[in-house]
Amino acid sequence: MSRRPESHGAVSSLTTAAARNLATTTKSVPFMAGRTPRWLLRVLPWKPVSGGFYRVNRRLSYPVGEGRVALVGPVDGLGVFPPSLTEIPGLRGFGDPDVLTEVAQRFRRHDVASGTVIAEAGSPQTRLVVLAHGKAHKLGRGRYGDATLVGVAADGDHFGGQVLTGAAGTWPFTLKATTPCTLLELYPATVAETLSTVRERLAERPDRPRPPLTKHGEVSLDLAAGHDGEPVLPGTFVDYELSPREYELGVAQTVLRVHTRVSDLFNDPMDQLEQQLRLTVEALRERQEHEIVNNPDFGLLNNVDNRQRLYTRTGPPTPDDMDALLSRRRRTGYFLAHPRTIAAFGRECNRRGVHAPATRVEEQIAPTWRGVPILPCDKIPANADGSGSIIAMRVGEDHGGVVGLCAADLADEYAPGIAVRFTGVDTKGVASYLVTAYHSVASLLPDAFGVLETV
Repeated sequence: MSRRPESHGAVSSLTTAAARNLATTTKSVPFMAGRTPRWLLRVLPWKPVSGGFYRVNRRLSYPVGEGRVALVGPVDGLGVFPPSLTEIPGLRGFGDPDVLTEVAQRFRRHDVASGTVIAEAGSPQTRLVVLAHGKAHKLGRGRYGDATLVGVAADGDHFGGQVLTGAAGTWPFTLKATTPCTLLELYPATVAETLSTVRERLAERPDRPRPPLTKHGEVSLDLAAGHDGEPVLPGTFVDYELSPREYELGVAQTVLRVHTRVSDLFNDPMDQLEQQLRLTVEALRERQEHEIVNNPDFGLLNNVDNRQRLYTRTGPPTPDDMDALLSRRRRTGYFLAHPRTIAAFGRECNRRGVHAPATRVEEQIAPTWRGVPILPCDKIPANADGSGSIIAMRVGEDHGGVVGLCAADLADEYAPGIAVRFTGVDTKGVASYLVTAYHSVASLLPDAFGVLETV
């Protein structure tokens, strides 16, 4: 058994602690733990914008389908946001806020347990139902009489709106709660006088017939095909939106302070100002990605088209859910999800014995589904209840997809869309630099991206 040598008296050679005073230390640049891959910023094509605004011109289109009703208040006191009632047949096009508020106050809350049949297919429609909280399946009958899943409904979806127009009808599908649900119900008899006023005012408006529309709500063009001889060809033209949406560039800013003594005396071998700027810009880039996902004005999660919002059939993201999300658009380029959501999808694939192959994206390995890469983005919220979202998007102007926006021709430009401007030295000898990042994101067509919610 070896024994540790013991030191007796003075040391016989130079110690390492003393030797360090004469040695040159090899150093690394500063690292930050908060830096992420920022895949969203990397896969978006960036469009330089002059003038601070980017206008998205589209063909003139008319609303097709029905949007969701907005809800306000906590879960135990949910109510309907009155202006959003115009998404319901019978109230569409009506804008009197007092009348809409009165209608909103007549809704009555009804809580149902999981498994409850809210409405039976073929039964008469006697009420308007708003699904305020929870999830329900829309069940129909297949060609041979077997039960089929028509769709999934969740917060804000509404059914039976035609009862407000006075038209009698039956439920086209069975609505069955798959979780405990909170319903807001409205019976026409309780607001009969108010609805008659609405109908009278809508009838006073000039009736402008709608031209034939495509499934996307755009006016059909008169074309001739398959003809023979010399028939008179139809004439047509393409109309544009009169008030196209304009995206204003958002801004993220900070003032970087560096003492002149530090930059004068401690600049070798690394430039102190350059390292400070590098880490500050990294933080700004992280904030940019967060804003592109979550900004209330232009963020992706807050601007998804109602027809591009989907819900999981059960809870975890399954291959069926990913297929449903993928089928809503052409040329889907990327899925983006929180890393925990990607892990949950992997578990579902393992449980079903399905293999999700991997691919190489910019020299890194990423899982795919149907050949579309699934990229991590921790800026997509992972809620306290364990739910999140998955974004599927098409990118690029050539395909009418999603494009990132940055400022063009900035003075004192440090990087694309980022300016660093020296603002002076104060009486304490501290130099200040204004660091500014301009950014936004635009969706060129309603189906450019979609979101699988409550994952």
